[in-house]
Amino acid sequence: MLIPSIDLQGGRIVQLVQGERLAIETHDFQKWIDRFASYPKVQLIDLDAAKNAGTNEALVSRICGELPCRVGGGIRTIERATAILERGARKVILGSSLFAGDAVNVDFARSLSDQLGPERLIAAVDGKGGKVVVNGWRTALAVTPAEAIRALEPFFGEFLYTHVDLEGLMRGTDINAIRTLRASTSRALTAAGGITTHEEIAQLDAMGVDAVVGMALYTGKLEV
Repeated sequence: MLIPSIDLQGGRIVQLVQGERLAIETHDFQKWIDRFASYPKVQLIDLDAAKNAGTNEALVSRICGELPCRVGGGIRTIERATAILERGARKVILGSSLFAGDAVNVDFARSLSDQLGPERLIAAVDGKGGKVVVNGWRTALAVTPAEAIRALEPFFGEFLYTHVDLEGLMRGTDINAIRTLRASTSRALTAAGGITTHEEIAQLDAMGVDAVVGMALYTGKLEV
């Protein structure tokens, strides 16, 4: 399944290369809300909240009111996760807060799951150079994505893996890396990072993996 992404920064919809360089920006929210209205899942990320640089809460609420969103970005506490769900998110995505030092923060993951239920939780496990990266992809940990997924599996109903090495480059993704992770968990798995073609989406679908696509949609390289 193709899951379109909406990234928010500074009150705009943006697309960044490698999470840093601005490639696309627009204030035409309704255009993209209308375009994505037929999709059963949309990924909505508040980049400002993720980077501790403010929030786009009004936009998050607006878009969640019109699209079936899974929302991430700066969700570091149970209270914040609850608030985002109350704003209309179908699920919440947590990433950096699931790690403490080089290890998975199992106690926090367990508390989240106990209070909110694993079916409403997505764990973002982002990989670069074969290791998990956190804090806006700036900090590499000693743990691998597969190790992190296995540790978090009891507490999350779904995993989101971003192959950061290829994020925003539109050169394709690493199918083999995703295949390894698919074998690491029985939970739902969604992949992101460089996915550009229908052929890749079909390959992932055959593996039981959903595909998040951003840059290729906004540039028109991927026609849907």
